Amino acid sequence: MKIFLNILFFLVSLTAISQATDSLPDLERTIKVTDPFYREDQFYVGVTHTLMMKQPQNFSTNSISIGTNFGFLRDFPINKQRTVAIAPGFGFAFYNLRHNMALIDNNPVTFEIDNDREKNVQKLSYIEIPIEIRWRNSKVHSHKFWRVYTGIKYSYLLNSTSKYKGDLGNHSFKNSDLLSRSNLGVYISAGFNTWNLYGYYGFKPLYNKNTIDTTSHINMLNVGLMFYIL
Repeated sequence: MKIFLNILFFLVSLTAISQATDSLPDLERTIKVTDPFYREDQFYVGVTHTLMMKQPQNFSTNSISIGTNFGFLRDFPINKQRTVAIAPGFGFAFYNLRHNMALIDNNPVTFEIDNDREKNVQKLSYIEIPIEIRWRNSKVHSHKFWRVYTGIKYSYLLNSTSKYKGDLGNHSFKNSDLLSRSNLGVYISAGFNTWNLYGYYGFKPLYNKNTIDTTSHINMLNVGLMFYIL
């Protein structure tokens, strides 16, 4: 008899759990509309490859120019369903640019094109201040949803290092006058759940005007993946 009662109690418990689970979608819809604290995607981490646009003659890239960026965006929903939002933020970006333009002097700025170098890399560190408009079809209790985020971003160069090794010798410079100190660009991030495609284009040239030539100033185009947390 005791065993029978235990089995009966177990079956009743399963039924109660099932009914509670079935009611979750309605609960989610209620919270989605009424919860005044519901926000999405406030921390971000990105991995990118830098493409060089408007290249001067004989300039070329090699290998993969890996970059990373991460930061915080404060989500401010602007509709009742909290699926549309504005998000200002703050973050950092780091780039490793690999190409054939070797910086061999910093005062004055002097460079040479070397297609047979052993090593030539520029490491750049930026502060980033983005502001974006967001759309998503998210729910409070699910992280699986579509999103499209787009905005503008101001970047300020914190530190730069240029290292070259090859037939022209060994050269290393920090904070070269070759580089522009700031930039402004547009970006977009779109995807589903974990995986989001990301693209950024800087309006200002990467290098100072007329440093390379008068027609080609090299603009950055970053493409890659963006990941969001919380």
